[in-house]
Amino acid sequence: MSEENLNEELDDLITLTDEDGEEISFEFIDLIEYKGKEYVVLLPEIEDEDEDEGEVLILEVQDGETEEDEVYVSVESEEILDAVFEIFKDRFKEEFEFDD
Repeated sequence: MSEENLNEELDDLITLTDEDGEEISFEFIDLIEYKGKEYVVLLPEIEDEDEDEGEVLILEVQDGETEEDEVYVSVESEEILDAVFEIFKDRFKEEFEFDD
């Protein structure tokens, strides 16, 4: 893998800390605007190539303490999650196989 491809791949990784203080890496898949807010769609980083890709994680993007900071917040509304996921599925229907 070339250095440029490796850097691009690393740029797509986001590491989040869960409520237990454990770090989990996710691949950034998409940024979706819905009703004036932005949402990130993340896919858990897969360690084993044979492993299924699993479920995506959708989080709301909020401003952090500085202009450069972003904070990702859980989305409580099932209606918003469903709407954002539908937009995501429509955008990526050629690249992912979705279970209905």
